[in-house]
Amino acid sequence: MNGTVVKALNVSERCPRDTRMVQLVFPALYTGIFLTGITLNTLALWVFTHIPSSSTFIVYLKSTLVADLIMTLTLPFKILSDSHLGPWQLRAFVCRFSAVVFYETMYVGIMLLGFIAFDRFLKIIRPFGKFVVQKPAFAKTVSVLIWLLLFLISLPNMILSNREATPSSVKKCASLKSPLGLKWHQVVNYISQFIFWTVFALMLLFYVVIAKKVYNSFRKSKSKDSRSNKKLEGKVFVVVAVFFVCFVPFHFARVPYTQSQTNNKTDCRLQNQLFIAKESTLFLAATNICMDPLIYIFLCKKFIERLPCMKGRKFVTSSQENHSNQTDNIILK
Repeated sequence: MNGTVVKALNVSERCPRDTRMVQLVFPALYTGIFLTGITLNTLALWVFTHIPSSSTFIVYLKSTLVADLIMTLTLPFKILSDSHLGPWQLRAFVCRFSAVVFYETMYVGIMLLGFIAFDRFLKIIRPFGKFVVQKPAFAKTVSVLIWLLLFLISLPNMILSNREATPSSVKKCASLKSPLGLKWHQVVNYISQFIFWTVFALMLLFYVVIAKKVYNSFRKSKSKDSRSNKKLEGKVFVVVAVFFVCFVPFHFARVPYTQSQTNNKTDCRLQNQLFIAKESTLFLAATNICMDPLIYIFLCKKFIERLPCMKGRKFVTSSQENHSNQTDNIILK
């Protein structure tokens, strides 16, 4: 057996992982997230099947929904594996396949939300523009390319997790990876970090411009309704809020955790602390499947109109939002 893999296995044996919290607490929390996510996203799927893909915004939202649904469907495998309710072979399946798909859909969603922010930004600088990037065909092409890119990045993580699975080795997914698999795992980690922080920085830039435009719009209209102002501010910053709550903590914790798994110099106690930090922040990232439907409600007027529970309030909502056509172009489409 290759020396690098032997080191990974030796680390696993010398530093047994404290899984009490992961085995008892997190499965219960993930079960709640799964039930909530499957309900909200199934409803969103029904709504979006009745909305034509007539704009880039709708295309991006539909693609985000697909990513959320796939991520949701990976959670039962994690729940059963972490709670030890399934056989140890299930843990091997999680390490090799379902966990990889989970991360793939996470970064698909991150990139798509970045394009949603870009789409809202374009609605400000050219609200009636006819740029190529504002056509549904462009959004469909971008969505396909994003899925293809993340698939090509993720596929080696499945293929290179090809070491023999045993009840001992499946305790740490890194023990299933070949030497090349360990190196690729590090590469993917840095690629993922680059994707996230690039999108996050651009999103902040876009929404600073949006906030200034909305503020100026209210000043020109001489609106005195502070309550409406607060609601509008929430709509403007909902995407940034989802990013900050769900993804920032995880991306602070992921790099040191990955480094601790791919070398044998990390102190055992620190390894376990980094593991708990990674699992805690990963749970926050998983709550994204429940947060994205809030984005549909706050930002997509067509989605609100199609919601069964909102049909009776359609005209009230419309009358409240008609005070600023420019704001409608920025926020609700």
